[in-house]
Amino acid sequence: MRALRILLVVAVVLGGILVGLDRLAVTWAESEVAGRTSLAGGRPDSVEVDIKGFPFLTQAADKHFGEVEVVAKGVRTQAGGKPVRIGELTVDLRDVTVTGDWDGVRAGRATGTAVISYADLVAASDRGATAMEYGGPGKVKVTGSVTVLGRTVTRTVVSSVTLVDGGTVKVRADEVPGEGLPLVEDMIRERTDFERPLGRVAGMGVSKVEPRPEGLVVTVTGQDVAVAG
Repeated sequence: MRALRILLVVAVVLGGILVGLDRLAVTWAESEVAGRTSLAGGRPDSVEVDIKGFPFLTQAADKHFGEVEVVAKGVRTQAGGKPVRIGELTVDLRDVTVTGDWDGVRAGRATGTAVISYADLVAASDRGATAMEYGGPGKVKVTGSVTVLGRTVTRTVVSSVTLVDGGTVKVRADEVPGEGLPLVEDMIRERTDFERPLGRVAGMGVSKVEPRPEGLVVTVTGQDVAVAG
């Protein structure tokens, strides 16, 4: 019985050591992937990587992982030839393969959400809007100013946000109060209405856009997505 107890203690100790080594290895790997993450060529400000599954070492030996979560902040992308900053991009990667000395990482499938702040969305509008904020489900409030007969006219309008043409964000005012001033509605719309093609975000296509209090939330999906390398 004493020998059995010793064997059990040894087994528990060895098991704890192996688990500890496994966790140390996954921490190292997460750091390596985070340091090399490029997300379709753009370096984010910061990256957090969470490699799912246990044990890690058997997955690492195959250089294949079932699920990896990446949270990147400050991602720069292009929208219609104009730079756009994504405040936070959260991506769930499946069927992930590592190549070389951890210098290349690709995901067979990827789904995620990108949050673009309203300040960054205004900067990308290129139409002269001065402010934007959440306006309710499917809506934003956009502020723009024009000069009419030497008088500055400022209007805040409630606009609908839709996704058109497979990846273009369209913002259009439901109505613009003109207060009897000639051409005011058209001139305000010149400031507040816009379309901005997002194209592909970090190598993924856009499938949905939704205004929320924290910003415009963009749903993205993709296949064979390059995460690093």
